[in-house]
Amino acid sequence: MAKRIADLQNDFLQDELQSDQDKKKEILEDFEEESFVDKGNGETESDITEQASDGTDVANDSADLESDGIDLASDSSDQDEFDENGDYKKKKRVPTFYSFVLLVLILSNVGLLLGLLWQREQVRKEETEVAMLEEQSSVLYTPEEVEEMLQNERAVMEANGDTGKQQVLNDIKNTLESGNNLAALFRSLYKDDIVVYSKGAYHFVPINKSLKMNEYSMDNLETMPSGEYMYFNGEELISHKGIDVSKHQGSIDWQQVAEDGVEFAFLRVGFRGYGKEGKLVLDDTFEDNIKGAKAAGIKVGVYMYTQALNEEELLEEAQLVLDTIAPYRIDCPIVYDVEMVDGNGRMNSLDVKTRTDLTILFCETIKKAGYKPMIYHNMEMGALKLELDRLEEYDKWFAYYNKDMYYPYAYKIWQYSAKGRVKGISGEVDMNIAFDKLWD
Repeated sequence: MAKRIADLQNDFLQDELQSDQDKKKEILEDFEEESFVDKGNGETESDITEQASDGTDVANDSADLESDGIDLASDSSDQDEFDENGDYKKKKRVPTFYSFVLLVLILSNVGLLLGLLWQREQVRKEETEVAMLEEQSSVLYTPEEVEEMLQNERAVMEANGDTGKQQVLNDIKNTLESGNNLAALFRSLYKDDIVVYSKGAYHFVPINKSLKMNEYSMDNLETMPSGEYMYFNGEELISHKGIDVSKHQGSIDWQQVAEDGVEFAFLRVGFRGYGKEGKLVLDDTFEDNIKGAKAAGIKVGVYMYTQALNEEELLEEAQLVLDTIAPYRIDCPIVYDVEMVDGNGRMNSLDVKTRTDLTILFCETIKKAGYKPMIYHNMEMGALKLELDRLEEYDKWFAYYNKDMYYPYAYKIWQYSAKGRVKGISGEVDMNIAFDKLWD
């Protein structure tokens, strides 16, 4: 009985195999007939042949898959076909599953690359924000760093007795409670030093009492509801309202600027690029600005944003200024704008002596041409990056965005904000006051 059952099973399997082969043969014949006729959409056998020649090598792909341990024979029956004699043979095709896997791998790599690019952009933004905070001396310290500095102060207090200790503690408390940052705290404690933050550290630079000092007093400074600063001598207003502009301010309605009380404006002549090449560029808006400002009755000065590394480049910058302003009457000084650039500015690496030498060369070149030179600088530049004792004869323009008038040395113009608003200018603009007239 068992043998009979086995024979019946074999007969059944034989019939099923033959039936399957007959169906496949019919399908193959239908496919071959369709290959030689127009299929109704304009595609013929030549189109199919052309598509096959696009670079898809099925046999090679199948061989590669087989070499990777893939058993093509285990795929579904639609991979089998028959030759012209009806004999069974194997048709090699790339399994759709593995094409899908390859596509997933490609998309995964693309996603990973985009993720890395996004992370890099976030790091760049964070570095830029840190650099801006450092420039403004609004730097946050860890609790450990603050505690170490306060411990040093406590040691001094204890040496001076209880009275001195209590006074210093009160000063620290009042400074922090008023919302000031650590720079303000240190400046209140170290009154004989200029405290400036630069390149990751606070610097305490002794004030050079042999240099010219300013005599400005906070008692004479008034802030208007608009945010504008005015400086008085008793009841008399002695300051003059000014701005400085470049192509970043776009098109300016100078008549409205004048109506808003602006008395003087410094216009950028040009700049040198920060990179290795250091291309010298003329400001696109200079001609329109100087014509518009003078037509509105505003007194005009100019400035050059420098990135010169040597005397040759410096003289090239000075000559660009002199050639550009030649057709116009300049009322206010010609300014050498020397400052550090966030990141890898080409001038950042100059030593103090070389930077001072170049500053003097610019000022002397301008003076010989019959104009009055001036130096624009900020706290970091004045305290750490220039030899101010060699620059005493030149007037200064000082940039500082706190209201405490902390800087001790002499300057004639104070740039107190980079976020001012003036009629006739659509965006933000640098605001300045001059403590005396800059023109004849």
